[in-house]
Amino acid sequence: MGTSDVVVRRVREDDWSRLRGLRLEALRDPVAHLAFLEDVDEALARPDGFWHERTRSASAGRSVCQVVAVDAGGEPVGTVTALVAEPGEPDYLGDVGPERRAAVVGVYVRPSHRGAGVLARLLAAVEEWLVDADVPRVRLHVHEQNERARRAYLRCGYTDVGGLVEVSGTPHHELVRELS
Repeated sequence: MGTSDVVVRRVREDDWSRLRGLRLEALRDPVAHLAFLEDVDEALARPDGFWHERTRSASAGRSVCQVVAVDAGGEPVGTVTALVAEPGEPDYLGDVGPERRAAVVGVYVRPSHRGAGVLARLLAAVEEWLVDADVPRVRLHVHEQNERARRAYLRCGYTDVGGLVEVSGTPHHELVRELS
């Protein structure tokens, strides 16, 4: 599968059911599940309204943007979300900073599409949105056991800041990318 086999776009409100399915798939993945702050049982317990609202909010607005890669049949094969925190407001980890900042979260690419440039295209799309939103840099966290993902982010232009940080009680690498 090449990158020309998929279209990368911002999610639409009516994508919610397919995105729910992709999230459940990610949570069942033997390695990718390390990237998420919930487990499959928690996700399964959420009502449809949760998924609908989550997708609706990610499809518009300035504080969250989710992009999706879809195949020729319209099925999602990968996704990336960016969360923006305003100056003085806590981000998704509770950190407070003096500038507008963002974090990439919820990254997943189906195994059938890994290594084909889909991740790079997803990240580029969300980074373009962040630049338009006047965010100077983006960060992400990678579980210390997910070396494959860390290497993929490095190939996409992210820099490992060194050392490990605690995210939900487990060690993670912090990676950043300057956008301006």
